[in-house]
Amino acid sequence: MSEGLNKVMLLGNLGADPDLRTTDGGQAILKLRLATSESYLDRNNERQERTEWHSVTVWGKRGEGLAKILSKGSRIFVEGALRTSSYEKNGEKRYSTEIHAINVILAGDRRESGESPRQPAQRPQAKSAVSRDDFAAPDYDVRDEDIPF
Repeated sequence: MSEGLNKVMLLGNLGADPDLRTTDGGQAILKLRLATSESYLDRNNERQERTEWHSVTVWGKRGEGLAKILSKGSRIFVEGALRTSSYEKNGEKRYSTEIHAINVILAGDRRESGESPRQPAQRPQAKSAVSRDDFAAPDYDVRDEDIPF
């Protein structure tokens, strides 16, 4: 059997503050709601915009570290893979698809990208030797062992 390819790359803004939780086994899970937008011309040659919402999961120490510096409106690049799960609700089988992030790169926030924020969340910066600017370069590859917290 030949192997396939399951790779997703997204660039967008967080629509809510990150949600950090811990499994019963002590594993950290960071849940993110990421909005991506694209514009296109409709049949009448008028510019339209479409926004898609994505559920992103970041596991382990990387998730813990990112929870300290991300907030609603943060612009990030996510590289990962699609995971689909199923569950039952009211006797009906439902499916959920999310992105399991492998790499997360900080790409600034709405103010830095020229977009106007609706109401940016004010969160204190994490106290460490690493700042948001350290992750701003689009080719920076952040791995668990690179995050100092």
